[in-house]
Amino acid sequence: MDYKRTNAPLNTVTRDMMAMAEPTGNVYETVCIIGKRANQIAVEMKKDLEKKLQEFASSDNMEEVSENREQIEISRFYEKLPKPTLIAAQEYIEGKLYFSNPAKERDRLAD
Repeated sequence: MDYKRTNAPLNTVTRDMMAMAEPTGNVYETVCIIGKRANQIAVEMKKDLEKKLQEFASSDNMEEVSENREQIEISRFYEKLPKPTLIAAQEYIEGKLYFSNPAKERDRLAD
């Protein structure tokens, strides 16, 4: 996922949860969907960060100063990104998330 290209806000935004819950019909289900997606994004971001920082795992003392600056730049980049919950909420609002409720699917088939 390209985190630079997301148009999610960098700060917390107050949202109308009743309007956001229209696709599911349930506020709690909507929050659960956004929460699960936020967890997926957080795990993906953590893997990316660890992969980038893994390059610096083995270093000599002489190169430590220059590598430390690079590590700081990488860390700053990730700190400036929108939080996973904000990215997930924006994806939900834009209709980029696919979700289904198996219990509702079974109820529809039973009727």
